[in-house]
Amino acid sequence: MAEKEYKLKDLPGVGTTIAKKLEDAGFTDLMAIAITPPIELAEAIEVSENVARKIINAARRFLKLDFDTALAYEKKRKEIIKITTGSKNLDNLLGGGIETKAITEAFGAYGSGKTQIAHQLSVNVQLPLEEGGANGKAVYIDTEGTFRPERIKQIAIAKGLDAEKTLSNIFVARAFNSDHQILLLDKVKELLAKGEPIKLVVVDSLTSHFRAEYIGRGTLADRQQKLNRYMHLLARLAEQYNLAVYVTNQVMARPDILFGDPTQAIGGHIVGHASTYRLYLRKGKKNSRVAKLIDSPNLPDNETVFFITSYGVSDKEE
Repeated sequence: MAEKEYKLKDLPGVGTTIAKKLEDAGFTDLMAIAITPPIELAEAIEVSENVARKIINAARRFLKLDFDTALAYEKKRKEIIKITTGSKNLDNLLGGGIETKAITEAFGAYGSGKTQIAHQLSVNVQLPLEEGGANGKAVYIDTEGTFRPERIKQIAIAKGLDAEKTLSNIFVARAFNSDHQILLLDKVKELLAKGEPIKLVVVDSLTSHFRAEYIGRGTLADRQQKLNRYMHLLARLAEQYNLAVYVTNQVMARPDILFGDPTQAIGGHIVGHASTYRLYLRKGKKNSRVAKLIDSPNLPDNETVFFITSYGVSDKEE
């Protein structure tokens, strides 16, 4: 016998008015409610924290969010999609491509290829599954003014796609400060609620506003707390809607490192622990780029070479 599919109004204490508030705030299904902290839900739908907690607990109960066997968990993992980067070398390093239900962070110095990969993924996500795509659309949150429609057209034409249609399948927003950057995630939820098949969210770059607005050691705790919240919102979005999150990150040089590469990603352990996969990108020999996988739950640390060409990310030099 099929399990009953519960609606918002099935939750105790949720009538027409609160159901409308939930939908307007982007909580269109029980899972969205179940994984939201009570204080956040309370603020979103203007109820007390106790009422929000009861709604959340009921949603969790209906969804049977309890322990599951690893075998059942493995079956759930089969819905994950891998989006190709355009380079087989890079795809192999990542176990097949950029994964949905996960955050992939790429950090490196200027010109290392972070934004180029972001543009490539925004096109590739639109490809059919059998071609390494996800039959979906992309959201591009641009914090540094680096998004270029002409680059998207260039990559699309090289793949035999309609350039105008490819651009129309990418939602772009320029984030002007960290608060606006956080607010835009709510706008992503609104697009998903309207039925837009978004399968990729790009944040380029993740930390630039946080870094610029919180200066000095005295503000470090506040910055990290806000950044932590942002990373959790991204992770929740990826899990809930089975979409891939690709974030680029800035770097700094550590003067206390006497041997080896002194380059370190901004954001510290907060970003490091929240990212599922971490890629360190740098320039290599003869116009190549080197990608080093430095963190993954299931893949070995390794590195590979790829190229940035006029037609996109590739294994071969122009």
